[in-house]
Amino acid sequence: MEILAFLVHFSTTGSPDPKEQPIFTTRAHVFQIDPSTKKNWVPASKQAVTVSYFYDVTRNSYRIISVDGAKVIINSTITPNMTFTKTSQKFGQWADSRANTVFGLGFSSEQQLTKFAEKFQEVKEAARLARDKSQEKIETSSNHSQASSVNGTDDEKASHASPADTHLKSENDKLKIALTQSAANVKKWEIELQTLRESNARLSTALQESAASVEQWKRQFSICRDENDRLRSKIEQLEEQCSEINREKEKNTQLKSRIEELESELREKETELKDLRKQSEIIPQLMSECEYVSEKLEAAERDNQNLEDKVRSLKTDIEESKYRQRHLKGELKSFLEVLDGKIDDLHDFRRGLSKLGTDN
Repeated sequence: MEILAFLVHFSTTGSPDPKEQPIFTTRAHVFQIDPSTKKNWVPASKQAVTVSYFYDVTRNSYRIISVDGAKVIINSTITPNMTFTKTSQKFGQWADSRANTVFGLGFSSEQQLTKFAEKFQEVKEAARLARDKSQEKIETSSNHSQASSVNGTDDEKASHASPADTHLKSENDKLKIALTQSAANVKKWEIELQTLRESNARLSTALQESAASVEQWKRQFSICRDENDRLRSKIEQLEEQCSEINREKEKNTQLKSRIEELESELREKETELKDLRKQSEIIPQLMSECEYVSEKLEAAERDNQNLEDKVRSLKTDIEESKYRQRHLKGELKSFLEVLDGKIDDLHDFRRGLSKLGTDN
């Protein structure tokens, strides 16, 4: 009746029985093994919740209880056959055959996991001692029951029954019933032990598969990290190459602009050279005119010697002719000087172009 009342109280209120007292409390993320695959973990809480050890004084039993709001996510009675296993620095688990599941707890630090595991071992040892004491009491009660049964038979043979003997007989019947129930409980415990062993075997297999999966993921992560480092190095090299290419492009752009400017200057110089060549074609004509004038002057002088009588009339013509000759000679001289300067400039420009072509 007490067990039934406790279950009713727990299922309706969502809290432990008032007779139970918390002996250790911590916070952790709660998981349960996937019942279909028996491999993957299914989160039982969205965030870290309170996980506590409770001790029932009347039944001398220990339980791990955790409640998320109005939902009971852990209600595991600790038995001597249970084992808490640390699977990582911050994660531990244990199998509960009565609940037919495996509970997992994820802690925020390794110290919290260590304290919880130590408390689990302590509570497990206390449960074992409580079980041993209970078995001793059952054996003692059984011996008293057998002795009372023998005495009752003798009294019946003697046919001297009394109210005290009737009471002893009733107590002996109760003890027989308790002994039968204890035997049934022993069988039930044996079945639970076998179930626990099978669950532990499945858990060991799941742990081995999980460890293999973790190792595989570690290898794949190492390969991906190495590949990532290699790609990052390759990207840096490509970025350096792109920078060099951009610098070369800028240089080429500057060179192209300089070449275009030089080509434009060269075209202008060629135009000037053509003009100078056209002007140089007039020089022979002027020279021929000068020679003709000189010859005419000489002829005039000879005529002047021969025709003294015509000197006065021709003197003005001669002076004008001399003045024209001097003027033409001066213009010719200045033109020749300008032409010589232009030709020198043209030669210097050609030498500059030849030098620039050699440098490129």
